[in-house]
Amino acid sequence: MALLHSKILGQGAPLLILHGFLGMADNWKTLGGKYAENGFEVHLLDLRNHGRSFHSDDFSYELMVEDVVAYILAKNLNKVSVLGHSMGGKVAMLLAVSHSDKVARLLVADIAPKFYPAHHHRILEGLNALDFSSISSRGQADEKLAEYITDWGVRQFLLKNLYWKTKQQLGLRINLKVLSNAQEEIGEPLPSSSIFKGKTLFLRGSKSEYIHPDDTSEILRYFPNAQVETVDNAGHWLHAENPKQFFEKSLVFLQA
Repeated sequence: MALLHSKILGQGAPLLILHGFLGMADNWKTLGGKYAENGFEVHLLDLRNHGRSFHSDDFSYELMVEDVVAYILAKNLNKVSVLGHSMGGKVAMLLAVSHSDKVARLLVADIAPKFYPAHHHRILEGLNALDFSSISSRGQADEKLAEYITDWGVRQFLLKNLYWKTKQQLGLRINLKVLSNAQEEIGEPLPSSSIFKGKTLFLRGSKSEYIHPDDTSEILRYFPNAQVETVDNAGHWLHAENPKQFFEKSLVFLQA
């Protein structure tokens, strides 16, 4: 079994960071460095079909959890703290409830354990419209994406996936074909009988629709020791939109 690609920063208590759908470890490089400066050995992981990790036709939360467990064992880590954003948050939750012996603390960024309807259609349409036989620069790729996605910040996030496959040919690091068919899978809820009794923090963006106040009871059903806190002036990409407050709140929790 192929091992997930990772970037490891610092020394100390192990902290695994899991990115969201269509993201990669590099999205967390700056914050990862700050955790490393504060006594953590930070493992920035690329999940399967993302970043520099392996591509596979098989894709599910169960498989992503298996990948993370294989990584924990291969790196001889004992109990780890896990921080997951969005899709990575769902992976982190499932890891915690199914392998609670491996998780010291769970930090979930802007996602609840509930079902989410598919909502990435337009983004995936835009990415599938990129024709790299005629697109030869980041600027041209951005122009094409702008026909589908008006939000500049979202486009910049997606364009991090661009890389030079050869000296002349651009490509995307993500396995776009598989991920385009995985939209229903991404919205899956946590299995209903799951429970993790360890220390848990959910951070939600004040402008985000992903975690509603009435989701708290469901969160506590799965995670009875959970707290839910809000990061001000931030949407779904709360760690990028208000990194200072996100870092402060998360560090207090991780170091407590």
